Amino acid sequence: MARKPKTLPALEWLAPRMGASRVVSLASFLSLAALLTINTLFFADLHGARTWVVLTIELVPLLLLAPGIIMGNARAHAWACFVVNLYFIQGVLAAIDPARMLFGWLEAGLSLLLFCAALLYTRWRFQYNRKLAGE
Repeated sequence: MARKPKTLPALEWLAPRMGASRVVSLASFLSLAALLTINTLFFADLHGARTWVVLTIELVPLLLLAPGIIMGNARAHAWACFVVNLYFIQGVLAAIDPARMLFGWLEAGLSLLLFCAALLYTRWRFQYNRKLAGE
């Protein structure tokens, strides 16, 4: 027997959840960028490396996603789920070092929050668009 297709949630149910997940993903995205910038400029021991080079390397992946995240593009949020894993790994590795433990846990927490919020926004946005299209 064929499985019945799942029915999509109502627009009234999707709209507030989509809005909330978008706000959370945007806030965690901007917070992660600010955390990386503040840590690199004021607290990181760069061992003689140029600050702007390190900051550029850290922020380029986020800057590539920034226009799509700010505009609310669901595909940009989906790509953010892939990219943010790099920051999660960096945060966990930094959390092992006692001197950088606070930064590491903050980075890992913000990246995890961004991952979950962006994933939910992507799901609900595509469901919302399908529902609007008449499915």
